[in-house]
Amino acid sequence: MRHCISDESFNNTGFAYTWTLIKGKYKVRVLYALMEFEIVRYGEMKRYIDPISHKMLSSTLRELETDGLIHRHDYNQLPFKVEYSLTPRGRSLIPLLDLMCQWGDDHRHDEPRDIT
Repeated sequence: MRHCISDESFNNTGFAYTWTLIKGKYKVRVLYALMEFEIVRYGEMKRYIDPISHKMLSSTLRELETDGLIHRHDYNQLPFKVEYSLTPRGRSLIPLLDLMCQWGDDHRHDEPRDIT
């Protein structure tokens, strides 16, 4: 049986749910950094994603943590030390991130089509 777009809602799709978790200017960049480097300190992340403000990085990390995609580990020491890593839920996104990387490697040198 063929389904009809008028009977459906984008908001009820798995894509829409995934998008709510990873949308934003820096979320995929943070996830990519943690996929590539596994455990990353706050300052390292800030330098890697530059330019990003402290406020935006903190907000992005907090949202990813709230959504269960990353883990924050605070060390009880001076100077203060915080490390981030992917949770099992976050690691389950690695195949998706890998496909995005592969697609980019395959197509980043393509000439854009002239649509005029």
